[in-house]
Amino acid sequence: MSFSVLDKAIAFKTLHERPGIFAIPNPWDAGSARMLTTLGFEALATTSAGLATSLGKPDGEALVSRDEALLNAQVIVAATDLPVSADLENGYGDAPETCAETILLAAKTGLCGGSIEDATGRSDDPIYPFELSVLRVKAAAQAARSLAIPFMLTARAENLIHGRPDLPDTIRRLQAYAEAGADVLFAPGLTTRDEIEAVVRAVAPKPVNFVMGLNKARFSLKDLATMGVRRVSLGSSLARAAYGAFLHAAGEIKDAGTFTFAEGVVSYKTINDLFR
Repeated sequence: MSFSVLDKAIAFKTLHERPGIFAIPNPWDAGSARMLTTLGFEALATTSAGLATSLGKPDGEALVSRDEALLNAQVIVAATDLPVSADLENGYGDAPETCAETILLAAKTGLCGGSIEDATGRSDDPIYPFELSVLRVKAAAQAARSLAIPFMLTARAENLIHGRPDLPDTIRRLQAYAEAGADVLFAPGLTTRDEIEAVVRAVAPKPVNFVMGLNKARFSLKDLATMGVRRVSLGSSLARAAYGAFLHAAGEIKDAGTFTFAEGVVSYKTINDLFR
């Protein structure tokens, strides 16, 4: 059964409005998207780091273009009947107008949501000023509201993963982004229950996304649900798990000249059958 973009967008919005929590894993290509769909997840999200790795580029340095990111999103959308949200980094430009344009282009690929972050991609000045950051989210939200589908906009406050461990400013930014029209709020780098609960309270009743696999935080879905988190993403952690196994296997061949890694790999038939 195939679903229209509107059907998927409504389903994605409903996931955020119903009681409880849901996981939104991050494929980086068509194959990983198909596998996650087969496993029974309800929605997917792209990963900028996973894409950058697949392209042989470092993440977070503005080296992956908007065209490359949207092409990757389009490939993933085509591989699944699930709603897909995209990691749109900083909107691929400093100006609010560029953020708005990116949202409109993202919607044309069949995406049901996307995130805009307040990180500049510049190591010398990693976070946009507060006022500009709010204007960027506002422009993105206005673009999202102009669409014929309920496009879920996530606003990301990036202080904590860019050397600025300022939780009060992070919360201030998230609250302003919520007021500017963001549908979902996200502060990667939270590590403790107290931090997570503080963010959830600050932006309630809007849903909060929490990312697992980014740091040493060890929570289950049940744990995060008790904190009020609505959505849990995985960032690049699934891609890193796959590439990590690849590096381990290749390292064994190169360094030891052995092939024991093959004893534990998923069978050819299992992989092939996933795509039938």
